[in-house]
Amino acid sequence: MTARRIIPCLDVKDGRVVKGVKFVGHTDMGDAAELAARYRDAGADELVFYDITASPEGRTLDYGWIKDIARLLDIPFCVAGGIRSVDQAARCLDHGADKVSINSPALERPELIADMAARLGSQCVVVGVDSRLEDGEWVVHKYTGDPDARRHAGKRTLDWLDEAQNLGAGEIVLNCIDQDGVRKGYDIAQLSAARARLTIPLIASGGAGAPEHFRDVFEQADVSGALAASVFHTGAIAIPDLKRYLADQGLEMRI
Repeated sequence: MTARRIIPCLDVKDGRVVKGVKFVGHTDMGDAAELAARYRDAGADELVFYDITASPEGRTLDYGWIKDIARLLDIPFCVAGGIRSVDQAARCLDHGADKVSINSPALERPELIADMAARLGSQCVVVGVDSRLEDGEWVVHKYTGDPDARRHAGKRTLDWLDEAQNLGAGEIVLNCIDQDGVRKGYDIAQLSAARARLTIPLIASGGAGAPEHFRDVFEQADVSGALAASVFHTGAIAIPDLKRYLADQGLEMRI
């Protein structure tokens, strides 16, 4: 397998990075541009920016803001938030993003995945999936950036992963809601089940609290990348130390 990726996630609201627990109770973590530069210098492999209120508010990303971030970075970055058309996705790429991620709009119109893949290439198309265990099965939620707007998407998670891949998604980010922000480890069972269904890269999201959690998700769920937020924002885990630890554990990392 290629080198595993360490991916800080920046949930952005009104230009500020915020972080909650299980997608609620967001607190301010700092300026998005300042954090992006810090992670660039620390050796992050990629960055992901989620405009968490764009979809619930019925708007899309600020393209000028994407351009400003692109000027700061020499590593790949992905953007997400209210992208509802191929033209909007293309404009994100034109302004400097390397990938675009779609979540709730894809659930409402799955053919958006295929349309984006056909015009932009699957390598640019990431599908984010917000999932939790309910009544014994993993199910998808949408509009998770706003607790008042959040609701069931009417799909089982593994079925939606199959559909997204078949439509042309180039990568899946599986956000495990019940693990989000609690720092007790990634949902290995859910991620392993997802990995078994997918041939495209899978990124783990939700639950990182210690270097061992990254090791476990790479070794046990065989994910391509691990996304985390609060442990990086607060300085609880330093990216250079984490990557050296994982390399010492026998995992291929870019150091």
